[in-house]
Amino acid sequence: MITRVAIRGIGPVGGFGCGVNELRRVLKDRRSLTGTVSIDSSDKTLAMPAFIADTSSLESFVDKKALRRIDHYTKMALLGAYLALDDAKDFEIDRSRMGIVIASGYGATKTTFAFLDSVIDYGDSCASPTHFSNSVHNAAAAHASILLKITGPSLTVSQFEMSIPSALLSACQWLAEKRVDSVLFGGVDEYSSVLGYCWNRFFGEPKETTIRSLEFDRQSAVIGEGAVFFLLSRDEKQIAPYGFIEEVKVGSIEEGNLDLPENAFLFLGADGHIQCSRLYRRFIPKNAEVVSYTPLYGSLPIGSGFDIAVAALSMKERTIFASPDCTVDSCTMNIVRENKALNLHPVCCLKLGQQSEFGVITLGCS
Repeated sequence: MITRVAIRGIGPVGGFGCGVNELRRVLKDRRSLTGTVSIDSSDKTLAMPAFIADTSSLESFVDKKALRRIDHYTKMALLGAYLALDDAKDFEIDRSRMGIVIASGYGATKTTFAFLDSVIDYGDSCASPTHFSNSVHNAAAAHASILLKITGPSLTVSQFEMSIPSALLSACQWLAEKRVDSVLFGGVDEYSSVLGYCWNRFFGEPKETTIRSLEFDRQSAVIGEGAVFFLLSRDEKQIAPYGFIEEVKVGSIEEGNLDLPENAFLFLGADGHIQCSRLYRRFIPKNAEVVSYTPLYGSLPIGSGFDIAVAALSMKERTIFASPDCTVDSCTMNIVRENKALNLHPVCCLKLGQQSEFGVITLGCS
């Protein structure tokens, strides 16, 4: 992807709070408090740490009546979308020339399993039509199009941990081909009780309450949910408050085409899962300055979207925020331990997946 794409607004929603100010706050605090969820195991109920998003502030953008049949998954996406437009101070933008691209790894898990339960309980003919219509991955994009009156093309991409870079490639291509003048791009994933049950079956009772993301041999992942959206447009020589997306790449490590910028700060998407995290040790250049913000938002497939949001905020404030406290205890890598001037260095958000796939998203200054 050659054409630079301007980032005009960001809308993060997660366990840390909602909006740019809340994201800036946890970056400065270098820690984010987790909540808890209850998991029913075979013989007892477990309390598991989790980053759970609050969408109550959506009512400041959308009439409460319009949200009656909308589920939590879509509410997170809508809140992120409205926050991105509000942050860009451009609610009057031409939405006939705006596209929507949304990434999701899990999709609407709560509603999907609620629909399956209604099929099991009442049969095909009496299954819940509301749950059915909201159970598809594309439900969030559909509701956003309706409520925001966006009449451009719409797309939802699901490629688990590579969902964000894959979807961003599509958004950038739309802008390069001039199919649209702007794109509302974002990612959304939610927690559900089924996910919590599976998490417990795979990893056992939780031993960590904080992600130790740079301790690559330690299973420390903490469940997360949330949404993060961006208002993107072509680089038309205007000032972009959050800098520019310079390059997006996806591929396979096994094919040997992971090429990282030499002078970039590396934002690592390591989120406490051993199977993926060990790959970072193999492929990170020894002298590279690295940072990991996953302890602030949790482990979820679209987590790299939050890294892009932090990178965009770094571009705006010309500062690389220090890595969270819990990531610097025993790691020998060249970690950014104190806030550092960005100068003209690019920022590279790197996500490695369990099947040796990678996503690289590089941001540059205005």
